[in-house]
Amino acid sequence: MAVTIRNIKVICTAPEGINLVVIKVETSEPELYGLGCGTFAYRHLAVKLVVVEYLAPLLIGRDVSAIEDIWQLMHQNGYWRNGPIENNAISGVDMALWDIKGKMAKMPVYQLFGGKCREGVPVYRHADGRDIEELCENIQKYRDIGITTIRCQCGGYGGEGYGKTPSTAPNGAADGVYLDGESYIRDTVKLFERIRARLGDEINLVHDVHERIAPPQAIRLAKALEPYNLFFLEDPVSLEQTAWLKQLREQSSIPIAQGELFNNPSEWKQLITEHLIDYIRVHLSQIGGITPARKLQIFAEQFGVRTAWHGPGDMSPLAHAANIHIDLAAPNFGVQEWSGIEPPNFVIQKLKDQRGALLEVFNGLPEYRDGYVYANDKAGLGVDIDEKAAAKYPCENTVTTWTQTRRRDGALQTP
Repeated sequence: MAVTIRNIKVICTAPEGINLVVIKVETSEPELYGLGCGTFAYRHLAVKLVVVEYLAPLLIGRDVSAIEDIWQLMHQNGYWRNGPIENNAISGVDMALWDIKGKMAKMPVYQLFGGKCREGVPVYRHADGRDIEELCENIQKYRDIGITTIRCQCGGYGGEGYGKTPSTAPNGAADGVYLDGESYIRDTVKLFERIRARLGDEINLVHDVHERIAPPQAIRLAKALEPYNLFFLEDPVSLEQTAWLKQLREQSSIPIAQGELFNNPSEWKQLITEHLIDYIRVHLSQIGGITPARKLQIFAEQFGVRTAWHGPGDMSPLAHAANIHIDLAAPNFGVQEWSGIEPPNFVIQKLKDQRGALLEVFNGLPEYRDGYVYANDKAGLGVDIDEKAAAKYPCENTVTTWTQTRRRDGALQTP
């Protein structure tokens, strides 16, 4: 007799002050359930509504083993497709179904993909600082615990704090995070020159442009950063301006990672087939979960493009685990962004204390050791949630300010 979907629940929790959305798919087998991530931190209530009001009525009673058919059904049922709210809702269910399939098979999910290509997943971490001295100190702290690839920023993503309207803006300009592309380019090139001078060439360096400059500026920045041998330059152009990557590629040899905001296969297909990027770094829940991510990984492999999935703090440990399971089985894996999700036995006590609320809510997290992250080898995704603990940390529905980015004249700029 088929195991079927009995109920679908949405658990919203914010143990670290970031809204997380976890979807729980309960089955006709009383003790069997799956968990997935549908986190859209800035529109979490919209995702919850789609799951509760539309996906649950559509899916209850269906066979949990039919992952592909269920994904296609969710994807087309609303007629309009590939939006971030719908994709995150679909992702939560999709990841939960893979979690269930692994539990039924008594295997970790990576085994369902053909098994490991590597034992551990090398990760990169973020180092920031108010100045070069603080930045280099933070880089060294990561090197001391085995991290060999580090993303370097100085003062965030090249903007000032929200509400600091510069003197260059016209009278009456709105509050926002104001950006100055030209000074950002100058400062960034000087920054990497100084990092290499201080720390040498043995460390892999990454920088995130975060789409915050115009495409011609991005080309100029990429050319200027070539002497400092970056591992890759992340999201140099916006989602809407990826056609410029052809010109960037023609003028610079710097490796390019792109895709944090992608929703739709049409956004990455040409970039991969024409070799315009070196790393694809989608956000798994943003594209609809494990099912489309696995297809994307295999597609990218055919063209020599490697994966570097998005791995920020605004995704739940279920999504981090999904990243790791795909990474372990992917021949074309490159590197994994890691936001510092650490297990209870992590060696740095101070970091344990900082992550206490997260570890109270989630258990079975992938483990970091000496530069690598390891799956815990439990069946399914290996991560569970304490619903009572999750309820202690409710989400907040507030106006997002960090995305209100503006150019020096006060006009809005993509964040």
